[in-house]
Amino acid sequence: MEQSATIDITAPVERVWAVLSDVERWSEWTDTVRWVRRLDDGPLRTGSCAKISQPKIPTVDYVVTELEPGTSFTWVSGGAAARTTARHVLEPLPGGGTHVTLSIEQTGWLGSLVGRLYRGITDRYLATEAAGLKARSEGLTS
Repeated sequence: MEQSATIDITAPVERVWAVLSDVERWSEWTDTVRWVRRLDDGPLRTGSCAKISQPKIPTVDYVVTELEPGTSFTWVSGGAAARTTARHVLEPLPGGGTHVTLSIEQTGWLGSLVGRLYRGITDRYLATEAAGLKARSEGLTS
């Protein structure tokens, strides 16, 4: 089961990437995240690990499985029975803006069940995160 949210941001891709890839500061611009703790140092990269705490969702560890600097990253949590894949994709718009797609995919027999049970909250969280990313990237929040 996959869910997604898209939003257009009137900020250059470089600015949106700087906000999005600074995962430890996500709680400053979205109330869907209590905190994020990187479990390694340096810039976000393939293999980076982070522990994420969110309201109404168990705290989980994510591992970055794909990263194209300035464009996208994917991180994964869980195993065969329940796997969550979160994708973050930035595309430049004519005139200097950025089109953002945030998506969550739940797989595995338990993951599919969890995806159905959390469908409403996931939709709300994706929309809230997209709006918060827009506000922070456009300089509407500090």
